[in-house]
Formats: sequence, structure tokens, C-alpha cells
Amino acid sequence: MSETKAVQPDAVDAVIEAWQRERPDLDLDAIAVVGRLGRAGLLLAPAQEAVFTRFGLQKGEFDVLASLRRSGDPYTLRPSQLSETLMLTRAGMTNRLDRLEAAGLVERTLDPADRRSFRVRLTDKGYATVDDAMTAHTANITQLLSALSEEQLGGLDELLRVLLRALES
Repeated sequence: MSETKAVQPDAVDAVIEAWQRERPDLDLDAIAVVGRLGRAGLLLAPAQEAVFTRFGLQKGEFDVLASLRRSGDPYTLRPSQLSETLMLTRAGMTNRLDRLEAAGLVERTLDPADRRSFRVRLTDKGYATVDDAMTAHTANITQLLSALSEEQLGGLDELLRVLLRALES
């Protein structure tokens, strides 16, 4: 029989213990999970931002470039498609596009099918930048999650997929 390795307490455990002491009537299992998800997000964000900064990008700008890159050749989308994909207001999208266009990473052209609308396309510089940034981002995230075994990572991924499906429906 194999021994189970003791899990070290974390900052969320202290919060849960305090609430259990003060409110023993509450089931705090879900609070612990959401607390850990939130804390993990807060701790992961600066490490991700550091990678994007190396490429002269903010996270939101990387998201725009990555959406265009994932769209496939010719790496072109309408601003409304980008806004919808990134759950961003049109005004917020315009600001990001202005910055990316000024940096030479995207270009806006009139939509030939609808002259009232624009298309956003990755430039060659934008393509190279997002590919290099994605390579570095992938390596960074892999390293950040390296405390988890392959099995644990797969299990966490599946559990979060189930949770997101429920929350998004």
C-alpha cells in the first residue's frame, strides 16, 4: 500500500479555518475551491505579463494578436468578431487596435464585402511577434504548472472544463 503524501497547508486553508471557527454551520468546500482559483489567477497573472512585456505587449494586445493568428490564413477578422471572441466592448477593442496598428502589428482595411466595415489583419511583424510570444508563453505556463504531474494536470483540466461548461450555460 502506498502512502499518501501530506499536502502542505496554503493561505486559503488559514481563511477556511478561521471561517470554520466562526461559522461552523457553513460548508466551505466550494469557497475553498473558488479562493484557490482566484489566488492562482492572481499569482499566475504577473508571470504571464512578464512574458508579454518582453515582446512589447500587454496581455490584451497579445489576446488580439493570438485571436488573429488562430483564425488561420489570411489572419484577418472584423473588429466585431474580435470583440465577441475576447468579450470586450467595441470601444475597448478600438483602443487595442489603435495601439497594435501604431506598433505595426496589425493593419485595418475596408471590408470589400461591406464598405461600412473594416477588417483587421496581422502584418508580417505581427505574425512573427505573436508566434515568438506564444512560444515563450507556452514554455512559461508549462514551467509555472510543473508542480503538477501529467495526470494531475489532465485531471485539473477536465474538472475546470466541466465547471466552465456549467458556468457558461
